[in-house]
Amino acid sequence: MIEHQKQRNAVTVKLAGELDHNTALRIREDLDQLISDPHVKRLIFDMNELSFMDSSGIGMIIGRYKVMARRGGTVAVRANNSHVERIIELSGLYQIVEKLA
Repeated sequence: MIEHQKQRNAVTVKLAGELDHNTALRIREDLDQLISDPHVKRLIFDMNELSFMDSSGIGMIIGRYKVMARRGGTVAVRANNSHVERIIELSGLYQIVEKLA
């Protein structure tokens, strides 16, 4: 499940359920439409309600990071779920995106 909120130049995306190979494509397509506005300079992933994420989720985040970086934007991730947090930590994703509490 994906919910989003846009405020000025930032989009916050709340993900819930599972982020795996089966759901990553649909979420990527939804996100690409949300951030197609060149005025969007900040993308925030709220992953507190994700129950599972695999490498497809990491790939989806990296792809959106590249889009945002090309326009001088930033990406941040909030993930208080221990499983999701561990996947993000092990992938090294926090070296390119901001970690939010």
